[in-house]
Amino acid sequence: MTGPTHGELPSSLGSGRVGIRLIHKRDAKVLERFLREDRQWLGPWEATHPGGLNPTPGSVTLKPVIKRLRQQFQEGRGVPFVMTYDGEVVGQLSASDISRGALWSGSIGYWIASEYAGRGITPVAVALAIDYLFSTIGLHRVEICIRPENSASLRIVEKLGLRYEGRRKSYIHIDGAWRDHESFAVTRDEVHGSMLARLDD
Repeated sequence: MTGPTHGELPSSLGSGRVGIRLIHKRDAKVLERFLREDRQWLGPWEATHPGGLNPTPGSVTLKPVIKRLRQQFQEGRGVPFVMTYDGEVVGQLSASDISRGALWSGSIGYWIASEYAGRGITPVAVALAIDYLFSTIGLHRVEICIRPENSASLRIVEKLGLRYEGRRKSYIHIDGAWRDHESFAVTRDEVHGSMLARLDD
């Protein structure tokens, strides 16, 4: 690996008014509020349990979840971020399924509160995360899988110039059913400079 696989993130992961940082237990309250009050916005894109063992929407207590996510970070299996705007938490972004061995790959997922959508926050946050995963974690490949109906997320990967790899049928259980996803990816050798610079091209 070319960099550390665990530990605190540097404080300089930001561009202008947008930033990402490692999630903390103190973030639970604001994230729970978004998840509770923004059901119409977030519900159609949330992962669900195929056996129907789903909590009441917005009722999840996040502190134990955050503890598990931070443990995964310490083990090198994921990187759980929050997205910030002017220093305030506005959503969540996670790098998960980080693989070593012959693969060196990871997957990114994210959500942002509706009141902050459309301000260009998420593309910058995703670019920052990918640059971190390549330069610090040392990954070779990062992918993002998106439901075909999620036009806002599709615009993000388009802005960042991620390569389309195809449709995965019935890939993830979302909003109560198995849903198709479009798969996009980028490898480190495809990035000349940084992902963040692609937004300025």
